[in-house]
Amino acid sequence: MAMQAREIEALIKASLPDARVEIRDLAGDGDHYAAVVVSDAFRGKTRVQQHQMVYQALKGNMGGELHALALQTSAPD
Repeated sequence: MAMQAREIEALIKASLPDARVEIRDLAGDGDHYAAVVVSDAFRGKTRVQQHQMVYQALKGNMGGELHALALQTSAPD
């Protein structure tokens, strides 16, 4: 079963409570999403480390319920 955008946002916010999260369903199928995540927790981290933090927040759903997630991450300005 595909994940809903609100589920993805909830998982990310559970791990990164200060995060601003925007989710878009790219194909309308609930399997291919784009996410913009802005969190102070990313400050001083490489882009790879930031993405790893988001994947950890998704608790193993990547590749299962969630097929594809295009990520843009950053710390607030």
